[in-house]
Amino acid sequence: MSNWPEQPVNVIIKWLKKQNPSFVVADFGCGEALISKSVKNTVFSLDLVSNDPNVIACDMANTPLDSSSADVAVFCLSLMGTNYQTYLEEAYRVLKLGGWLLIAEVKSRFDPNNGGADPEKFSKAISELGFNSDFSNKMFILFYFTKKDKQDSKSKKEIEWPSLKPCLYKRR
Repeated sequence: MSNWPEQPVNVIIKWLKKQNPSFVVADFGCGEALISKSVKNTVFSLDLVSNDPNVIACDMANTPLDSSSADVAVFCLSLMGTNYQTYLEEAYRVLKLGGWLLIAEVKSRFDPNNGGADPEKFSKAISELGFNSDFSNKMFILFYFTKKDKQDSKSKKEIEWPSLKPCLYKRR
């Protein structure tokens, strides 16, 4: 990532700075919690494990956030689990109607020619969960979704989630 011309978290931070500073942000899989350190918004930084007292250590599929409490849910290079759809279902639960879902992922994970998921199928699955898509970079892909009326969403069991290509990290 250090060789990328732009980091996806910085793209998201720039986007957030253009939004209403009263927006509440849920940063799923926050890592170093860069978003909370960079914007004026209230940010709930969530990660599986953390020694940082400003980060809520929890399973991203079951956060302590209230339903309909966030205006923006962010997944920045954090859909790593094979049960990633449960993380997205949790984001749907915590987002307010009209709230934003931002997903940044490594582009190779969405290259069906190399074992990745088809980005259109991925977008379709998220739309069926209850989001509208509101869509570059050669290293990562960034999806923007807004939460739509719950009546349009399919049952969670009916959604056909594509498999995402695993993230392979090189030892340095």
